[in-house]
Amino acid sequence: MDNFAYAGERFADIQILRYQIRDFDTLSLRQKCYVYCLSKATLYGRDITFDQFGKHNLRIRRLLEAVYVNFKDRVHSDEFDALEVYLKRVWFSSGIHHHYGCEKFLPSFSETFLRGLIYETDVNVLPLHDGESVEDMIDELFPVIFNPEIFPKRVNKNNGDDLVLTSSCNYYEGVTQQEVEEFYAAKRTDDKRQPSWGLNSTLVKDEGGLKELVWKREGRYGRAIEQIVYWLKRAEEYVENDSQRKVISLLVDYYESGSLDIFDRYSVEWVKLHEGQIDFINGFIEVYGDPLGIKASWEGIVEIKDLVATKRTAIISDNAQWFEDHSPVDSRFRKKVVKGVTANVVQAAMLGGDEYPSTAIGINLPNADWIRADYGSKSVTISNLTEAYDLAAKGNGFREEFVIDNYTKELIDRWGHLCDDLHTDLHECLGHGSGQLLDGVSPDALQAYGSTIEEARADLYGLYYIADPKLLELGLLTSPEAYKANYYTYLMNGLMTQLVRIQPGHQIEEAHMRNRAMIAHWILEHYGQAVELIRQDGKTFVRINDYEQLRMGFAELLAEVQRIKSEGDLSAARQIVERYAVAVDENLHEEVLTRYSKLKIAPYKGFLNPRMLLVKDDSGNVVDVKLDYTESYTEQMLRYSHEYAAL
Repeated sequence: MDNFAYAGERFADIQILRYQIRDFDTLSLRQKCYVYCLSKATLYGRDITFDQFGKHNLRIRRLLEAVYVNFKDRVHSDEFDALEVYLKRVWFSSGIHHHYGCEKFLPSFSETFLRGLIYETDVNVLPLHDGESVEDMIDELFPVIFNPEIFPKRVNKNNGDDLVLTSSCNYYEGVTQQEVEEFYAAKRTDDKRQPSWGLNSTLVKDEGGLKELVWKREGRYGRAIEQIVYWLKRAEEYVENDSQRKVISLLVDYYESGSLDIFDRYSVEWVKLHEGQIDFINGFIEVYGDPLGIKASWEGIVEIKDLVATKRTAIISDNAQWFEDHSPVDSRFRKKVVKGVTANVVQAAMLGGDEYPSTAIGINLPNADWIRADYGSKSVTISNLTEAYDLAAKGNGFREEFVIDNYTKELIDRWGHLCDDLHTDLHECLGHGSGQLLDGVSPDALQAYGSTIEEARADLYGLYYIADPKLLELGLLTSPEAYKANYYTYLMNGLMTQLVRIQPGHQIEEAHMRNRAMIAHWILEHYGQAVELIRQDGKTFVRINDYEQLRMGFAELLAEVQRIKSEGDLSAARQIVERYAVAVDENLHEEVLTRYSKLKIAPYKGFLNPRMLLVKDDSGNVVDVKLDYTESYTEQMLRYSHEYAAL
């Protein structure tokens, strides 16, 4: 494709990639218009995510953008280059904290330099409040930008801290962790179908006590939600079927009312929707950005079903009951009847909010346990993103540096990509959709440890089953040796190479990283004959001695993790996470960072969206939608800040 390349710009620890929508031109005009309208609804949530990630983020972004645009063609210096990098990081992370590690990143330019540029910038383009002076704005924002002690972590999960008071995410105001937990505990009942209390609100305390500011059209974030609703209604004009129309109508009702009961009705209809080639996710969904796992960040994705690749996931979902029945967990915790488990391979058509620029490659929704139990779940693996990652990694020297021997490298070269995709399918489609809570167990029983335990449960499910002969019988793998590629790369990542994402002296905070570390270190301790860390040629490597015994280990740990989840055993969750998932071996960390730095690989990657352009005839009628892949990272971010500035 003209002007298309997967690998793009690099800055800080980030590389920007492009993804290609291969099947877009095969869509009908009506389908293209449907994707276009859904994409607009996806992009209008951007400012919500910025605000959720920190109450000063939007003003800081707008201040930096005003200064950058004013001086980008006139000032050339190391400090201005540092300002540009800092702004790019703010764009990437939807704020001033690292998108993955959640620690605050600090500028490499001085307060004096930025102050001078601000005073030379037209006051009319600065983000000033009514009646506020430039100096007042500087006094408010500079400590937030430059002082490492102010808002140091967006999401703090350090055991023993007040996680609400020590996290700078913008979901709570004037409340403590205990007050939050007591407020929502008082709302919960024994009804298994109760809503996900607190999912779409900010909890604040004033003279009248605690109250929720609900995120809805006539409430908090109303201006952005109004635009999302507008484009969802426009999308209704182009739906592929009546089921899609019903789903959009319920989503609009939810945005307008803020009712979590309507959100659950929407989620039920969405999970039942299988017709059509186009689907989407739009709303307050995942709770990883809240240290207590209650409040959801805004995200959006538009998806086009990959009809050929979906045959793989269809085989998995069609056999979901077999996998559940043969799971190594206690029979009390298995679903007797697996309902509505579906999985598709899709191509991303537009990313937004908490899924942009950095995004997941697999998604399983809805998150409500009772909906999963009664109606099932939908999973997607996003093929054009995994393809872009794979192409960007070719020839970068990573395997040569960290994989122990040529035999293992050859295994990974041959089977790694397929097994990674299969593990994602098993994780999303079967892992998250498996198991059940015992009667009376709250979905929030594991509190701040819930996300890590849930991700570990899904990963272990994938690890256990990717080595099962059933995958050969189903034609999903053609070699009984293939799974070994996945076992090696998973343990290497959990024990060693994911440490490149951690700053020296820091512990592991992010739920997915904790999950991988927990599994790998538990296995290393309990199955030390099967896997070990060894020194070879002065370097540390993972060596696997017995792949079959490893599978037994994954089965044992899966059984325990499912028990913790099903029984709501908070004490056991805390113990296993804190023991295996948090601490970092400083010497190994230093070694991994040194080896990795020589490869000059960016540890984090994110994506540019294609630009969708309407083609009209002389009468103004839309006759086509074209994709433009030529926009640069800076151009896209500045355009989004202008076109989708809803708050």
